[in-house]
Amino acid sequence: MSVDLDRTRPVWRQVAAIVAERIADGTYPAGARVPSVVELSTEFSIAASTVQKVFAHLKAEGLIRTEVGLGSFVADQPPVAEG
Repeated sequence: MSVDLDRTRPVWRQVAAIVAERIADGTYPAGARVPSVVELSTEFSIAASTVQKVFAHLKAEGLIRTEVGLGSFVADQPPVAEG
């Protein structure tokens, strides 16, 4: 799947919003593994460092948790989306 990103806005914020929406709509259910840095960088045609920024933001928001050597996973109780 190819997603067109608006290159005039911070790309990491756009990707973070897309991943957060996928968590909210159940594409990535609670406890499920989130695609890796390599997978997301390939999907969105962005640098791995940009995906790292996305993951840091999602972790700070409580949407994902990381396990060293295993990857990133949707938080067991992700915050409920408002609106």
